[in-house]
Amino acid sequence: MKINQIIQILEEWAPTTYAEDFDNVGLLVGDKNRSCTAALITHDVTVAVVEEAIANNCNLIVCFHPIIFKGLTSLTGKNYVEQTVLKAIGNKIAIYALHTALDNHEFGISYHLGQLLSLTKQRILIPQKNSLFHLTTYVPVSDKEKLLKALHDAGAGNLGNYSHCSFAIEGKGRFLPHENSTPAIGQKDKMTHVKEEQINVIIPKHVKNAVMSALKAAHPYETIAYELVAIENQHPNVGLGSIGELESPMDINSFLKLVKKNLKVPYIRHSKYEQTNIKTVAVLGGSGSFCIEAAKAQGADALVTADLKYHDFFKAEKGLLLVDAGHYETEQFTKRIIHEYLTKKIPNFAFTFSEENTNPVKYF
Repeated sequence: MKINQIIQILEEWAPTTYAEDFDNVGLLVGDKNRSCTAALITHDVTVAVVEEAIANNCNLIVCFHPIIFKGLTSLTGKNYVEQTVLKAIGNKIAIYALHTALDNHEFGISYHLGQLLSLTKQRILIPQKNSLFHLTTYVPVSDKEKLLKALHDAGAGNLGNYSHCSFAIEGKGRFLPHENSTPAIGQKDKMTHVKEEQINVIIPKHVKNAVMSALKAAHPYETIAYELVAIENQHPNVGLGSIGELESPMDINSFLKLVKKNLKVPYIRHSKYEQTNIKTVAVLGGSGSFCIEAAKAQGADALVTADLKYHDFFKAEKGLLLVDAGHYETEQFTKRIIHEYLTKKIPNFAFTFSEENTNPVKYF
């Protein structure tokens, strides 16, 4: 199996098109066309993790956090990033990072964090904008079903819990084929009138190219009339964070004990909270100060995340319980999720679960 075949499976699951603009996801090191001997699944990549890959005869590391986040201006081994990359290159080991491509997945990191806290009725906290396109095209009535099938098979019309969505309006198309044309309907230099349907479909960003290829392949006309427009509608299945409900309301002490127990953290930091009970809970694995206002707007009683600064806790304004449970701790299950997905998709391939604890934070 080629490394690129594993990458294709990963990107069907967590398309890189949905990663945040600031992020650096995808294949960071290595040759995608090289045969893959085995793959090591890890949360972070360090020199120790690369050594673990070498010991397990793995020439691909699939990680959550990208080892190369900002551009490298040199590669001399002067810091842990360069040392890790050099060791991977020297041993012909490829590195692929998922990070916010998986963060933005409907059942990604935050969803699993919500599951650990026993949340029900989970939905995305901050749906992603600018991830949808609106396609309008015109086709003879006799070819409508064939074209719609091709568009739907390529992924058009999939939104939320629905698929094969479209809207059509019947009308009359007019065109004049010129001398060098090859019209599917009508004759050269003669005005043509055709009973057509205007077809409208929504296209998720990650299948745009496939849908446009399907349009061109299945449409009967030599020159296709269509409009493709990016829309600001939020994508209900793509976005950061999750929000859900506890089965029963909990007082603040009981809720904080639940977080500590289920996330197995030695301590947590939290804001002052003057309400009676916790019922609606927002979560975001990793750094989540940016979602405080979104949690408030969606009526959350608590937000469980990490990397909150001193002044972030003032933003709670006593009406939202802010809980900082640690960056690694709120993402600790990522390599298990990745490992379970890949072993299910390719059950007979060697995926090794990294034993290295890459949490850089220690507690005293």
